Amino acid sequence: MTTTEPPLPPPSRPPSQPPGPTPPSDGTGHGGHGHGGHGHSHSHGPAAPVSKHLRKVIAAVLIPFAAAVAVGLLVLWPGGTPGHERTGVGFDRQTQAAKVTKVQELPCKDLSPSQTPPNGDTSTAEGQSAQSRAAGTCKRATVEVSSGKDEGRTFTEIIQPDSPRQLRQGQQVVVAYEPKAPEGLQYSVTDVNRKFPMALLAGIFALAVVVVGRLRGVMALVALAISFMVLTFFILPAILQGSNPLVVAVIGASAIMLIALYLCHGLTARTSVAVLGTLISLLLIGLLGSVFIGWASLTGNTDDNTGLIHGLYPSIDMSGLLLAGVIIGSLGVLDDVTVTQTSAVWELHQANPTMGWRGLYRAGIRIGRDHIASVVNTLVLAYAGAALPLLLLFSIAQSSVGTVANSELVAEEIVRTLIGSIGLVASVPVTTALAALVVSADRTIGSPPPPPGTGRPTGTGATATGPARPSHGGKGRRRKR
Repeated sequence: MTTTEPPLPPPSRPPSQPPGPTPPSDGTGHGGHGHGGHGHSHSHGPAAPVSKHLRKVIAAVLIPFAAAVAVGLLVLWPGGTPGHERTGVGFDRQTQAAKVTKVQELPCKDLSPSQTPPNGDTSTAEGQSAQSRAAGTCKRATVEVSSGKDEGRTFTEIIQPDSPRQLRQGQQVVVAYEPKAPEGLQYSVTDVNRKFPMALLAGIFALAVVVVGRLRGVMALVALAISFMVLTFFILPAILQGSNPLVVAVIGASAIMLIALYLCHGLTARTSVAVLGTLISLLLIGLLGSVFIGWASLTGNTDDNTGLIHGLYPSIDMSGLLLAGVIIGSLGVLDDVTVTQTSAVWELHQANPTMGWRGLYRAGIRIGRDHIASVVNTLVLAYAGAALPLLLLFSIAQSSVGTVANSELVAEEIVRTLIGSIGLVASVPVTTALAALVVSADRTIGSPPPPPGTGRPTGTGATATGPARPSHGGKGRRRKR
C-alpha cells in the first residue's frame, strides 16, 4: 500500500513546537503578536523611528542650537518700531481711505491749458505727449475722504488720458495727506484700494491648501502665519533699531526654520536631519554673501526706497540688509529641498533596508540632481521676473551685456541669485549624506527585517520562544557597506 508523506514543516519551527500557524517574525526574535497577526508592518506606513542612541546624538546638536536661537530672540527682541517725523516722500506719507463719488469727462484744454507745449514745439517726446493730452478727453473725479479727522471732506482730481490709473465712480482709493500744503492741495489720490480682491485671493489659497493638504495644510498655514509674525515683529523692527542685519536675519531665519519644519513635518528624526541640512546650507549662504557682497562693493542703496530707508535711519548697514535679504529669501526654497531629500532617503531605506549608506547616498543624489535643475531654474526666473522692468530699460538703452551686469542694480540680483543657487545646490549632497548616515547607522543598531518578496525567508532564525541562529552560517545577516 502506497502512502503519501506529509509535507515538511517550515525550517523556523523547532520539532518541539506544537502544530498550528507559524507566527510571523518581526526581526527581533518574537512572533509579532502585537501586530494583529500580520508580519509586514515594516513595508507600509511611515518609516520606523530611529534608535534612542541616534535621537540623543541629534538632540545633542539641535537642542543647544534651538536654545541659542531662543536666547538671541530674547536679547535682540525690539520694543517696537522706532518713530520718526514723516517726510511725505514715497511710502513715508500719511494716507487715508477715500471713495470716488463722481467722474466727469471734459476736454483737456478746458481743464489745463498749460499742457500745450510752448510755441507748438512737438519735436520732443514731452511736447508730443503734451499735445496729445491737450487734444484728448480728461476726467475730473470728485473724491470723498472716508477715514481720519477729515472724514467727509471732498476734493477733485484731474486724470489725464494717458495716465496709467483711470478712476471710475464708486471706486475705493487711497489718498495721501500733506498737512503743510495749501488746503486745496492737501489730499491727492496715490493708489487704488485693492484689499478686498487680495483678501479673497488669500482665502481661496488657504481653502485650496486645507482641502488638498488637510491637517498638513492647516499646519502649513499656521507656520506661514508664524513666519510673518517673526518677520513683522522681530526682524524688521530689530533692524530699524540698529541691530546688525546679518545677526538678526540669521536668528530670525533659524527661528522660522525650526518652527515651520517641526510644525509641518513633526518632531521626528527625519525632520531633524532636514533642519541640520538647512542650517549648514544657510551658514554657507551667509559666508558666501559676506565675502562677495563686500568684494563686489555692493552698497544695497540702489533705488528710491532704499535711499529713503538710509535717509531716515542712517545707522542701518545697507549692505548687511542686502545680505539679510539673501538669507531670508533662500530659506523657503531650502526647506523644500532638504525635506524632499530627507524623505527620499528615508523611503529608499524603507523599500530596501539592506542598502548601506553609500547605496542610499547614490540613489538619493540621483533624485537630487533632478531637483537641483528645477529649483535653480525656478530661482533664476523668479529674480529675473522681479527685475523685468529694469531689464527692459537696459534693452531700450541698447546697453551691452557687460554694462548691464556691471551696474549695481543688476549686479545685486546676480549676486543674490548665484549665492542662493550655490546654497541650494550644496544642500542636496549635504542633506542626502546626513540622511543616509542616520538611517544606515540606525540599521546597524536595531535593523528591521527585509520586506516580504526579497527572496529571503522572513521566519528563519527566529521562533516564538526565542532567537535562533540561521542554519546557513550567518549569510542572512546584513553585510555592512
